Amino acid sequence: MSSATPSPDPRSHHKRHSILPAVSQSGPKPPVQFSSSCTIADSALLTGPHTIIVSTESVIHPRARLESLGGRVTVGRRCIVHERACLGAADLQGRYHKGSPDKDGRSMGAVTLGDYVTVEVGAQVESGGTVIGEGTTVGIGTRVGAGAVVGKHCTLTANSTVAAGEVIPDYTVIYSNGLRRVDKRGVSDLKNKAQARQIDVLRRLIPSNPAKFQ
Repeated sequence: MSSATPSPDPRSHHKRHSILPAVSQSGPKPPVQFSSSCTIADSALLTGPHTIIVSTESVIHPRARLESLGGRVTVGRRCIVHERACLGAADLQGRYHKGSPDKDGRSMGAVTLGDYVTVEVGAQVESGGTVIGEGTTVGIGTRVGAGAVVGKHCTLTANSTVAAGEVIPDYTVIYSNGLRRVDKRGVSDLKNKAQARQIDVLRRLIPSNPAKFQ
């Protein structure tokens, strides 16, 4: 008598898997500090000699890249880093920049994301003491240059650019054609609450495997 075929887990079709080819996991394995409540997809890529920190309830999608070749990478609370986004990227000449020392002589790190930041598909945040402020959205295909400091609750629309070392005031909206304006709607709290709801959904959809990187 032939054995019965095991039934598939009815929950498995609810998990989100990337349909893109697997990424290479080559390169040095970084030291990591993960919150117990973060979500890190098995096919994310974490590489580099410096520490990578992922804080409470943040979500790292499949095929996202966190590179600490230029220094520490810090992801704040309730952030979302989408597929093919890269934190700690090289510049357009292929160089990884290190963060400048702070007043105590310590490196500022390669990239720091404040809380409730979203880095959308294919966006590149270059290494070099680069800071993305709380509640900011880095749009699809956007590039943030080395050492730039983007303020709180900014919106960098798809395919826009922030130059290396540039300082962007809070609530700035930047368009791909270079135009800028100030967002005066006062919806920051609503956006943060929406982000928290989205994260609740993503945590159920994305299979998480932080142990792979520890």
